[in-house]
This record gives sequence, structure tokens and C-alpha cells, in this order.
Amino acid sequence: MHIGVPKEIKNHEYRVGLVPAGVAEYVRHGHRVVVEAGAGEGSAISDERYVEAGATIVPTAEEVWASAEMIVKVKEPVAPEYELMKKGQLIYTYFHLAAVPELARVLLEREVSAVAYETIQLPDGRLPLLEPMSEVAGRMAIQVGARCLEREYGGKGVLLGGVPGVARGKVVILGGGVVGTHAAKMAVGMGAQVTIIDLNLNRLRYLDDIFGSEIQTMHSNVGTIAEQVLHADLVVGAVLIPGARAPRLVTREHISQMQEGSVVVDVSVDQGGCIATCHPTTHADPTYVVDGVVHYCVANMPGAVARTSTFALNNTTLRYGLALANKGLEQAVREDAALALGVNTYQGACVYKAVADDLNLEYTPLRELL
Repeated sequence: MHIGVPKEIKNHEYRVGLVPAGVAEYVRHGHRVVVEAGAGEGSAISDERYVEAGATIVPTAEEVWASAEMIVKVKEPVAPEYELMKKGQLIYTYFHLAAVPELARVLLEREVSAVAYETIQLPDGRLPLLEPMSEVAGRMAIQVGARCLEREYGGKGVLLGGVPGVARGKVVILGGGVVGTHAAKMAVGMGAQVTIIDLNLNRLRYLDDIFGSEIQTMHSNVGTIAEQVLHADLVVGAVLIPGARAPRLVTREHISQMQEGSVVVDVSVDQGGCIATCHPTTHADPTYVVDGVVHYCVANMPGAVARTSTFALNNTTLRYGLALANKGLEQAVREDAALALGVNTYQGACVYKAVADDLNLEYTPLRELL
């Protein structure tokens, strides 16, 4: 198969779809890999490294898209890339289609096979290709939240860990999954007072076991969320429903009642956000203020630590990418139910129910088209 790796063009996105070791694996299996010049620069990977691994370097994205049967990316295609897609092309990347309906329409119109990292799901419910970036984003949420709490950045001037004789900052994390767990690790490490809210009591028991008295766990309901959020210095939105839009747990009324200079970091912004006042921002302009509360809602947070994120992502995406290239999409998904769940669009149909429901699209089970 002919594999294409274009340079990411989303605002301040420095990750890249394949590292040289991944290229070498594709080449070893008999595939041709074409990489756009400079695609790896943001992750400190030179074109020469790709050439040494067996890739061909081409000067433009148009050349990558025109010849590739499978495109390997990090973030969803953005508007300038829509016209480059071809009928029958396979795109393997993060899509988060529930939050970008216009992209879903383009994929359907152009009959592109969209295999989404974020919906590949194992029988135990784990999302293996989302986990590494969730780990990064969870840890970053506390870093950027702590910075935003500084007066210089519009915050109330609170140090999360406090100092002897002064209260620690209060961090409330909505969601106890991978993002929430790693956010808690960072917040606890900084010495903050940490509360995790989740619907799943078994998950709360697990978090209580691993963190012990270092955190407080609370069952999610309207009353608990209101009580905890209103008194928080930093709220981290870490809610995920695979493929679907995130539920709005924090209302505009909650935000208006928070103390001025408090901070919210909505990691779930990729899926529409779980905070009502959330809208996507960029690394170039990451924050805005609503009712005195600082909002950090960057939709590609791990892109800021591109080298770490790129290598962590490639560690998990390579296995499934090779299966798609070696066997073709149809055979690969017949043999792997987890990979089949990654297919969001195929032959002009929406084949992932949560996306279809959120975007009011007709849903067609993938098995009916294979």
C-alpha cells in the first residue's frame, strides 16, 4: 500500500503521524511511504531521518494526498485539506467527528474511509489509541491550570500547593478516566486539594485505592457538581463518551457563581466540551474569560509537547496501521473487532452510531457494507 504522511497544519500542531521507526516498519512490510518535507520538524525529526528509514520526501501536501491510498495523520483534516481527499482513500487519524459536522459531511460526500484513533475500543472498554494523548493532556491540564491561576494570566493568584500557614488550591476533576487520573497525579504532586467526580462507583473505588487519602472521590450528580465546582480554584473537564459529544455538566450558571479568577480547563473540548461556556481555542490564543472565570480550551493540548506526544502516539497507532496496510481495511476489520469500532465513515455511510446520533445522520452498521 502507498502510505502518505502530510505535515499537520492545524494551528500550532507540531506532532506528526509517523516517526522514522514506524516508517521503517511499513517499508519492511513492503509498503511505500511518502512524507511531506518538514512534516517532522515540530517533533525534532529531520527529513534525513525519514529518508534513512526508507521514506520518500516530497515538497508539498498535494503530492502526498494525490498518490496515497492511506493517509496517516494526528489531527482531523482541516478545511484546506478537504479538497485533497479522494474517493476510496483511507484516512487514519483522530477525527472527533461529533464536534466537526462539516468534516463528517465531506467524508461522506467523498466516500472516504475514516478510521478514528479515538473510537478503536478493546473488549474491556479501553481506548488504546486515545490513552497516550489522554495521559499527556491530563498532566498538561494541571500545568496550564496552575499557570492560569497566576495573577499575570488573569487568575486569582493561587498557588496550588499553598505554603505553610496558607490553604492549598482546590482542584475539581470531572471524570475519573485516563485524563482525570493523570490530572490527579499532577495535582497531588503539586500539593493541591483534589476531588474527582465520576458516575462509575467501581472507578471511584479504584481511584480511592490508588490515591488513598490524597484525594476525595465524589459520585457525580447535579448537586455534587454544583457544590464542588462553585468552590473550586481549578476545574478540569475530563469527561468522555467514545465517539459522542461530551455531556454538558457545568452550566453557565455554575460559571457565573464561581469566584473571579478561578480557572476551567476543558480537556473534552475535542468532543464539544463538558463546560457550557467552552469553545475551542488554539495554542496561539489559548484563553478567554467568562464572568470573571479564565477558560483554557485548547483543542490539541498535547501538540504543545510534540516530541513526547508523537512518540507516545506512534507506540500505539503502528500496530493497527500496519494491519490496515497489510490486509486492507475490509479484511483487517473482519479480523479485529476493536479496529472495526474505529471506522466512522465507509463508502459514503456513517457507520459509527454515536457519531450518527449526534450529527443526525443515517446510521448504517459496518457489517452490512462489508
